[in-house]
Amino acid sequence: MKSISAVLLCLLLITACKKEAAAEKEGETTAVAADTTAQDKEELKMYEMSEMAALMEQMYAENMMLKQRIVSGDTLGSFPQHFLKIHASAMTDESENDAFFKEQAAIFIKAQELIYKDPDNARKHFNDAVSACVQCHEQKCGGPIPRIKKLYIK
Repeated sequence: MKSISAVLLCLLLITACKKEAAAEKEGETTAVAADTTAQDKEELKMYEMSEMAALMEQMYAENMMLKQRIVSGDTLGSFPQHFLKIHASAMTDESENDAFFKEQAAIFIKAQELIYKDPDNARKHFNDAVSACVQCHEQKCGGPIPRIKKLYIK
């Protein structure tokens, strides 16, 4: 008899919990709907990367793959010519495209080209290119520095 009472009590608790959870969920849905209505009144703007930001994202991805090829001793291929767009791509803040940036960009490009011209020293040239990125970002936009440092070949 005690076991039947225990089972019934458990069923009662489970049923009550399910109803309570359903009520909470319904309240959340109503709150989300009200919040969405408020947001609809405001104009939503999507972030768009500048040409330079998009190029740097692409260079980062390609350098991650290049790092793996260097580490594993695979063939490196040829210098990606679109990296040269670093000199002409539109920046988020055009005032950042100053003499310091141009100098760092030239150092970066030279190191990148040397990776392919002198594959025996690819590791050194690759790390030099990464250092050029870090040095520039230390002066311009520090946010991506931890991510960039992950490119170093140890």
